[in-house]
Amino acid sequence: MRILPMTGETAGAVADLEEQSFPTPWSRKDILAELENPWAIWLTAMEGGTLMGYLGVQYGPDGGDIMSIATAPAARGKGAAKALLANMEQILREKGLQWLTLEVRPSNESALGLYASQGFRQVGRRPRYYQKPTEDAILMTKYFTEEAESC
Repeated sequence: MRILPMTGETAGAVADLEEQSFPTPWSRKDILAELENPWAIWLTAMEGGTLMGYLGVQYGPDGGDIMSIATAPAARGKGAAKALLANMEQILREKGLQWLTLEVRPSNESALGLYASQGFRQVGRRPRYYQKPTEDAILMTKYFTEEAESC
């Protein structure tokens, strides 16, 4: 499995997986627009010519926010999400960023376990954040340094 930047050629497969994975997916147009966003990084996990997963982040001066992450059903449990998160962390650290944050449904136990295993911790809750069905979001953050955590 190779971790590569999303391109115009892989953006369609990312949009397809987004639609399969979420009740309120990002549109194809919005995913394609991320290729032009200077504050966005989207990575794909590829095996041969097949998309195994993707991870999209928007970032600012201090840290990044995961916009979307998904793994193809056939690739779940095979390390794609862990590889994507590790690669993104490395990219953000090289840019001098200090943290990575995300929202996740409390009912998504497998995602909660994955994020906790990768060093994310719960830092808050966003009431009624998700729709279809309506559900709170657990806000999780991974701090890259102890100094960032104390800010």
